[in-house]
Amino acid sequence: MTGKPHAEHSAVETRPHETPFDSIEGAHEYVTLLAEALEEAQSAIAHDAAVAAQTKNAERRVEALRVVDYKLIQLRGHLVSSRRLLNDLRILRRLLLREREDDQMDVAESQAQPVLRGPALS
Repeated sequence: MTGKPHAEHSAVETRPHETPFDSIEGAHEYVTLLAEALEEAQSAIAHDAAVAAQTKNAERRVEALRVVDYKLIQLRGHLVSSRRLLNDLRILRRLLLREREDDQMDVAESQAQPVLRGPALS
């Protein structure tokens, strides 16, 4: 035994596991919000770089801000790609669910229809 109280363990088990990634829609929304925050960060970096460019002896700071901007541009590309992938997954899931529903309706209809039989052979 570790001597840890059970209350700590049971609190973890009873807490709902809600994260932005519990669903494709949640993940898509999270990535969209992250992209919006990224745009704000890029604006702030651009402003900081403009100020640093006017400051004496700030060449290293300007260069560092350019690297940050470059990395944010790379991240933006990954987020755009992620949003597209998540959107594709949402569409595919809808198509698959619709097909499954259609299949289930076909089975239900075939079971509900009377079976037509030809004349009995004697």
